[in-house]
Amino acid sequence: MNQAGVNEKYKVSPFYVFFLLHSMQTGLGVLNFQRDLAKATGTDGWISILLAGLIVHILIWLIYKMIFSIVPGDIISANNHALGKWIGNFFSLLFILYFFALGMTIIIGYINVIHVWMFEEVPSWAFALVFLVLIYYIISGGFRTITGIAFLSVVVSYWLLFVPLYGFKYADFTSFLPIFDHTLIEIMKGTRSTSLSMLGFEMILMFYPFIKNPETSQKYAHGGALATTLLLLLLYFVSTVFYSQKQLVLTLWPTLSLTSIIELPFIQRFEYITVSWWNIVIITNMVIPLWAASRGVKRLFNVQQKYPLWVMSKIIILVNIFFFDVDSLYVLNKIINPYSVAFLVLYLPLLLVLISIKKWRNRL
Repeated sequence: MNQAGVNEKYKVSPFYVFFLLHSMQTGLGVLNFQRDLAKATGTDGWISILLAGLIVHILIWLIYKMIFSIVPGDIISANNHALGKWIGNFFSLLFILYFFALGMTIIIGYINVIHVWMFEEVPSWAFALVFLVLIYYIISGGFRTITGIAFLSVVVSYWLLFVPLYGFKYADFTSFLPIFDHTLIEIMKGTRSTSLSMLGFEMILMFYPFIKNPETSQKYAHGGALATTLLLLLLYFVSTVFYSQKQLVLTLWPTLSLTSIIELPFIQRFEYITVSWWNIVIITNMVIPLWAASRGVKRLFNVQQKYPLWVMSKIIILVNIFFFDVDSLYVLNKIINPYSVAFLVLYLPLLLVLISIKKWRNRL
């Protein structure tokens, strides 16, 4: 049993880090990232995606470098090691709040998609209740169960990748021009617009102790981030040549709208299949952040994980009953997208520096 209190029998093979990270990144943002990206950078959005992918790879390297300095451990161990118990616990609480807010944003966002495309009259709390029961059941099965769900969500859902490719039938490839037509500031704004699609890599900070021989898993983490980057590049290219730039800016859910052009003899609305199947994709996005948040509370306050999970579930239900609307989703996205990315980009390098300094002083 290691410093974070994880028995060997609860660990998973390093290979599964690819699926954990890629499934966490492939979620709600994939459905609509093109719109905000087109507003910021137009046809140069691919540069922003590549830059965002590069930043993620650098942060993954920082995470592994940081955790290797205090092997074994997680973000709570790292915070306490670098900042002491009280200040470290304060920053650990910030991470817990972030994990919870991210999970809640994804749940509310997907419920909004269901309302817009399928069941407008069904109250949001009813969907939230169903999701939370499923989430509690999966988390209760332990981290190996969560890993299995992440693996299946990737394997059984990649056929959806061929659906947007149908848009090439109506593509106008001149819509992808001109390129290199935007300033560096606009490119950076576009990079920020892709943040919700790229978030998820930071969950390594919590599930690192659950990996067997974790030092060998870094290549799989980079592989998962690379797969996400390539997926976003493909979807943005298809969307750019299918829509005009004005259409892309005005289309709320470009990926889903793209699937609505498919017509089959046995089904009139193919996007119903896409939205329904996306539940398999996005359930990992809901489970892992809430697992990380409840796991963090367990580590900080030495309570059973089910108790903070109950409290978080009740808060999400109450938010869906009293505050759910498009504006609340907009506010949550505005909080998660820029501030969480800025927090991670600034805090993780600082934490690495503090750990390195402390390690150097201990050698003296």
